Amino acid sequence: MAVDVKICGLSDEAAVAAAVDGGAAMVGFVFFPPSPRNVTVERALELGAGVPRGVIRVGLVVDADDDRLADIAGRAGIDLLQLHGDETPDRVRDIRERFGLPVMKVLPVLEAEDVDQARKYEDVADRLMFDAKPPLGATRPGGNARAFDWSLVSGVDCKLPWMLAGGLTADNVVEALKISGAGAVDVSSGVEDAPGSKNPEKIRAFLDTVKAL
Repeated sequence: MAVDVKICGLSDEAAVAAAVDGGAAMVGFVFFPPSPRNVTVERALELGAGVPRGVIRVGLVVDADDDRLADIAGRAGIDLLQLHGDETPDRVRDIRERFGLPVMKVLPVLEAEDVDQARKYEDVADRLMFDAKPPLGATRPGGNARAFDWSLVSGVDCKLPWMLAGGLTADNVVEALKISGAGAVDVSSGVEDAPGSKNPEKIRAFLDTVKAL
């Protein structure tokens, strides 16, 4: 079975082209000012303009309010919203209904109980992502280039399609897929030279590694 790849945190044309040309199923744009990968709505629209039909353009937000979501949903050319904050199931349902876009809820994982949270979102989201829980004191959500114990999601009983994220690179993604059984993966820092600076060669290497499975 082919594994879908999402390249997240894109902010320049060369990185978007490498993702698309390399066969990424999704490209992600970050709308969260504290992140070094943050882009404006206008910039996301520019970058997404060259993305062909069939490649899903994802907008990552963190506990965004309705005004912010309306701006992103209305002007950024986004196909799917990735909710990377503390959104409750009720909030996820509300966002999905209010803005008319499919949503992917991210669940931070450190222990087995974190994976169990998936059940709360099965009826309100379209997709799920299991990501590493941020370390104490982190100013941004997500794995912050760290992985979690992939065996925690091995055999997870989930009604929704889900992605694996957190500390993935071309060097460890094969092992991560083998252990987790994931059908899709998300990478950001693992294809960068520095936070927010994507390397097109690393993007191509990651995609080629996954395609070769």
